[in-house]
Amino acid sequence: MSVSEPPSRREQIVAAARRLLEEEGPAALSMRNVAAEIGIRAPSLYEHVADKRALESAIIAAGLGEQAAVLRAAVAADEDPLTAVGAAWRTWALAHPHVYRLIYARDLDRSDPAVAAAEQEAAAPIWALCGGDKLTARVIWAFAHGTVQLELSDRFPPGADVEAIWARGMTALRALLPADASG
Repeated sequence: MSVSEPPSRREQIVAAARRLLEEEGPAALSMRNVAAEIGIRAPSLYEHVADKRALESAIIAAGLGEQAAVLRAAVAADEDPLTAVGAAWRTWALAHPHVYRLIYARDLDRSDPAVAAAEQEAAAPIWALCGGDKLTARVIWAFAHGTVQLELSDRFPPGADVEAIWARGMTALRALLPADASG
């Protein structure tokens, strides 16, 4: 039986920040609140995380990595990978709305190697589904993101059938895929 190493202080800080964001929303994500969450003084955070932007970037990188994992699993496990990717995208976003909004509402710090790598990792399953056609992958991404964003913001009118919107969107997008990926 192997013994895992305890998380580093930086990992503890990022985990605490993520927990605050998930449980209390973006207003709770302050350096002071994160420090209190792990029982240290706020200035001590700066020994491990440069600033709030770096802390947010760490959460974004982790979130994109999680999103990539669920998208990869969806593509691998289903006979209709496009529908599976759409469902996985939506499920993950609805389960983590504050992290999702942070990822897609704030500019990405692509100078941070972890963020840049996580962005590529998250795009890879959709890109592969599209046979490497980046334009088609971006159209699928735009539909999934836009639809989730409308759902998270409660912008669909009362009575709108969001399931039907997703189904119709997937049907329309399927025509863009290579024949061997259309499910």
